[in-house]
Amino acid sequence: MDLNSISAVLGVTNSLSGKTWSWRGGTGELNGDPRELDRTILEQLLLSRGVSPHDLARHSSPTLREFLPDPSQFQDMDQAAERIAQAIVANEKITIYGDYDVDGATSAALLVQLLRDLGTDAAYYIPDRLLEGYGPSGEALVKLAEEGSTLIVTVDCGAMAHEALTMARDVGVDVIVVDHHKCSADLPPTTALVNPNRLDENDLAASHGHLAAVGVAFLLAIALVRLLRAQGYFADREEPNLMGLLDLVALGTVADVAALHGLNRAFVSQGLKVLARRERIGMAALMDASRLNRKPQASDLGFALGPRINAGGRIGESTLGVRLLTTEDRDEAREIAEKLSYLNDERRKIEGEVQEQAEAQLANQHNMAVHVVASNGWHPGVIGIVAGRLKEKTGKPSIVVALDEADDTGKGSGRSISGVDLGAAIIAAREQGLLIAGGGHAMAAGLTVASGNLSAFTEFLNERLVSDIEKARASLSMQLDLSLSPGGLTPELVTTLDAAGPFGVGWPAPRVAVGPVRIVKADIVGKDHLRIIAAGKDGKSFKAIAFRAADTEMAQTLLHRSNGRQFYFAGRVKTDDWGSRPAAELHLEDAAFAD
Repeated sequence: MDLNSISAVLGVTNSLSGKTWSWRGGTGELNGDPRELDRTILEQLLLSRGVSPHDLARHSSPTLREFLPDPSQFQDMDQAAERIAQAIVANEKITIYGDYDVDGATSAALLVQLLRDLGTDAAYYIPDRLLEGYGPSGEALVKLAEEGSTLIVTVDCGAMAHEALTMARDVGVDVIVVDHHKCSADLPPTTALVNPNRLDENDLAASHGHLAAVGVAFLLAIALVRLLRAQGYFADREEPNLMGLLDLVALGTVADVAALHGLNRAFVSQGLKVLARRERIGMAALMDASRLNRKPQASDLGFALGPRINAGGRIGESTLGVRLLTTEDRDEAREIAEKLSYLNDERRKIEGEVQEQAEAQLANQHNMAVHVVASNGWHPGVIGIVAGRLKEKTGKPSIVVALDEADDTGKGSGRSISGVDLGAAIIAAREQGLLIAGGGHAMAAGLTVASGNLSAFTEFLNERLVSDIEKARASLSMQLDLSLSPGGLTPELVTTLDAAGPFGVGWPAPRVAVGPVRIVKADIVGKDHLRIIAAGKDGKSFKAIAFRAADTEMAQTLLHRSNGRQFYFAGRVKTDDWGSRPAAELHLEDAAFAD
């Protein structure tokens, strides 16, 4: 007998999507009443996500007290805090220079709110995606200095902005960079550069390289308040409520697809509690515009709130996100939130058109390790989303480039797969002279390329990453946490599994195997979603749905039911609240023949 089939979950070594099913950890078998096994299941989920047995208590309910490092451990953190404190006391003009995505908007809003609470009405500047592009513009920094800013703090950008920061230095303005993107060995000139991904960071700080920029900004907030406290600044004023900023940290962390383990998991867990209180006027308006009336979950940050903030920077006004998150006017908040929702709908339409054209180019790239597609007329504001869609569809790193005939350049955005560091490859391409600009982190990167260098850049990427991609794809499997019969799919099980959250990149939501089952009904709903009613030998039935899967081989097989054969299903269990009482449904990701 094949040893692989023995170790595989339910013996599945070749599912309908061509994957082996493997246990994420433990035996994965669920027997008995889930309500009586909460502790056992929770511990198994934590252990299978890399938590050591002696550390279960800390991870079962992640708090800042347990995970927060001393900010002073990070390079330049104390220098940054000292310079900002000096500016506050001297009443200097401070400008926060953000990025136009969610991480940039929340980072900027966090520092603006903090400085406001400290008695300083800081200004902010968010560049226009189309006119200025990513990162600090030297011209913009110089203009801010001319308008009176003596201190500029860049957030979620700046780590690779050598030319722009040199221009700022030359006109005498101090710049602090708060970032998390990959750095080169040669750092730009700054008053302080706080980034856990600096190549010269110590081991403790470097272990926090998964932080989003908003997480780094929160650490700076702690360092700043601690310094001001030591200086007696709060002798006659109230200290700011740093915990109240965690809703911003949670939103930026999830929306930037930062790995949700360690400190990030504590940030999101505690930030969701702050978000649920709806104390921030702009955040409450955003939830109302998203029709989010229940207790928010981590997935809501990535799929409901985050895209709306992003829509402003992608196809609208880049400042809308920061304005919304810092306003104290309810009418203004409602107006901005509604506008962002409208822009998000428009973004979806534009995205669909670009995606259709981008997918058409994939037909000639079957042998490519990295997919690079490009065209004139594509909106730069949606190329990152489309790159993510292509990556999910093909299982390969994908880069989408919007070409501009006016200056023969292209703006590109890329998304990678686990185990393949796309950001490092982009930086290497820039250092080879193949890119005008570029940077990012392991899973996502941005670039500017001369149209004439696009082919050479594509060839460089494929040669550099082909080995890593082959290894990553060879190790792909459908990782499962539990195996159960249909009767085990209950709302109580959903509650039990959710206790191991919040979930996201690096801390995946639990996935279960169910079966064997026979298909009672299968059809397509909406545009391309597969809906199934399945029943098991225990007499229990349940609903399963596979989103955006209508044209997949798996969906076609299940639609035709293969002459009554039985199947195993794999996916994530969710609560369906539409009926008279809650029921559990399966969000189907894969299936395999059971006979």
